[in-house]
Amino acid sequence: MSLLTIRDAATGAETYRTDEAGKIAAALAPIGVRFERWPVADLPDGAEADAVLAAYRPQLDAFLKESKAGTADVIRLTADHPQKDAIRAKFLSEHIHTEDEVRFFHEGAGNFVMHVDGLIYDAHCTRGDLISVPANTNHWFDAGEIPHVTALRVFTETTGWTPHYTGSDIAARIPVSVG
Repeated sequence: MSLLTIRDAATGAETYRTDEAGKIAAALAPIGVRFERWPVADLPDGAEADAVLAAYRPQLDAFLKESKAGTADVIRLTADHPQKDAIRAKFLSEHIHTEDEVRFFHEGAGNFVMHVDGLIYDAHCTRGDLISVPANTNHWFDAGEIPHVTALRVFTETTGWTPHYTGSDIAARIPVSVG
C-alpha cells in the first residue's frame, strides 16, 4: 500500500498521513514531486530487465517524450544481493542529484523521503507507483533492511544520479514510515 507521511523536520511530529493515491499526488505536487499510479504488467517474479522494460514501453515512451528524459533501465535489489548493505547505506544519508530522480516500482517497495521547507515528506512507494523527485531536492531513499525492489529508472544522463551529500544527520533522526 502506498503511503505518504508528512512530519515536522524539527520535532518529527506527524502532521499528515494518507494512503490515497490522489491525495498523495496532491500533497507532493506543491514541492514539485510527481506521483502517479501505473497499471502493473503481468510478469513472473524476477523477470529479466529486458522483459520489464518491454512490458512498460508504451507508458515509458510517453513519459520519456513528456519529460525530455533520455533513457531508462531496470534496477533490482533483493535480500540475497551480496552488496545490499553497501547499496542501502549509499542512499540513507540526505543528498541531492543534479537531475530529477524518477522511479517506477514494478516489484517491491521503498521510501523516498524529501526534506523541504522544514517538512519531511516520506513517500512509501509500492508496486505500480511512479515518483519523480526534482533535481536539487534534499532527500534520501530506503529500501529496508531486507530489500525487495525492481524498478525502472529514468534519466537524462547517468552522471546526474551522483549523490551530493548535504552533511545533515536528519535521515538518521527521522524514521521512515512503512505501510
